[in-house]
Amino acid sequence: MSAPPHVTFGEALRFWLKLGFVSFGGPAGQIAIMHRELVERRRWISERRFLHALNYCMLLPGPEAQQLATYIGWLMHGVRGGIAAGALFVLPSLVILVALSWIYVRYGQVPAVNAALEGVKPAVVAIVLAAAWRIGSRTLRSAPLVAIAVVAFVALVAFSVPFPALVAGAALAGWIGGKWAPGAFALPAHASKASGGHAPAVIDDDTPTPEHARFSKGRLAAVVSIALALWGASLGALVLAFGWDAGFTRMGMFFTQAALVTFGGAYAVLPYVVQGAVEQHGWLTGAQMIDGLALGETTPGPLIMVVAFVGFLGGWTRELLGAQALLAAGILGASVATWFTFLPSFLFILAGGPLVEGTRDDVRLAPPLTAITAAVVGVIASLALYFGSHVFWKGPGGFDIGAGLIGLAALVALTRFRVGVIPVIGASALAGVLAWMAGA
Repeated sequence: MSAPPHVTFGEALRFWLKLGFVSFGGPAGQIAIMHRELVERRRWISERRFLHALNYCMLLPGPEAQQLATYIGWLMHGVRGGIAAGALFVLPSLVILVALSWIYVRYGQVPAVNAALEGVKPAVVAIVLAAAWRIGSRTLRSAPLVAIAVVAFVALVAFSVPFPALVAGAALAGWIGGKWAPGAFALPAHASKASGGHAPAVIDDDTPTPEHARFSKGRLAAVVSIALALWGASLGALVLAFGWDAGFTRMGMFFTQAALVTFGGAYAVLPYVVQGAVEQHGWLTGAQMIDGLALGETTPGPLIMVVAFVGFLGGWTRELLGAQALLAAGILGASVATWFTFLPSFLFILAGGPLVEGTRDDVRLAPPLTAITAAVVGVIASLALYFGSHVFWKGPGGFDIGAGLIGLAALVALTRFRVGVIPVIGASALAGVLAWMAGA
């Protein structure tokens, strides 16, 4: 069997656009879609090269599926290919979330809509718990890793330790532990490498690294300089337009910081977003954050796109452009949050890709990264506790039995029967509406 013909940039562009609208299912589902389409069906890249790129993306802060798309697009068509793949992975989700956020703030208090949201909230808690279980079952394979997860949970719940400090502490523990017990801190396998022969691919195992993907100090300096210039110009524009202490400028700074500590995916960074967006800046409430996560789960694209909802509500509720321009403020807030969250991801891929293409299977970073992932399990568990305290306990009324039953049913459906997130959210919303109708 011969290799497929060369893939034109236009052909790739059409695929990345399609992917942006069908990339449901969280990172696991999105990676599975790309594997099926790019490795098995189209044969644009071999299994081994796909996994090599995936392993690098798993080491980075930020959304691994979006970064994987960026990496493959860059490998195939250079910088323009990487930017197109990464941007089209995000933009459809941004447009959809802006529309859903507007519907939420305008019609969220309509009784039937509110009832649906009340039904979805316990399902969101179940989704977060299922994520903790899924990551924990894959990661916590030794006593030291379990201990790191427990310490991270206690540090957040009891002492409100900042998330970046947890990441740094876990990395240090992993670095030290890896020297004494390297077997306890080995990276979990995300997939097995293909064995035996395979159908030829456009970018095959033995395909030489293209010129644009070879390491060059000059190219590295140029990419870093351009990324920093874009970041500085964007933040500078916000400062000139609104001032240093304005809400939009604070969003730019905050989401830049969030982008740099998102090891472990969206569920890991959500506690950091809650600390900053809810408790520190007051851009939205804890209950609204739960609603935003539910909306994010039902749209294509990376789950971290929930930051667009946070930015929209921050601009709208704080009236950052005045009472007469709420929609414009919401759209600008969503755009600022998205831009500053994803800009570092493009830098990591376009700057680090050539270094990765020059090395294979370097495991020196395995112990600290495994320890960080273990801490993420504790972080996600603390997020479930935070959300659960808002959903299941209704002040003086005590435990909400109806919400508890919906949450339990959702958790069983997700973990025992492996039902998809969107059907679970839909059924939970229906249960909320039926409960409202029965009590009306």
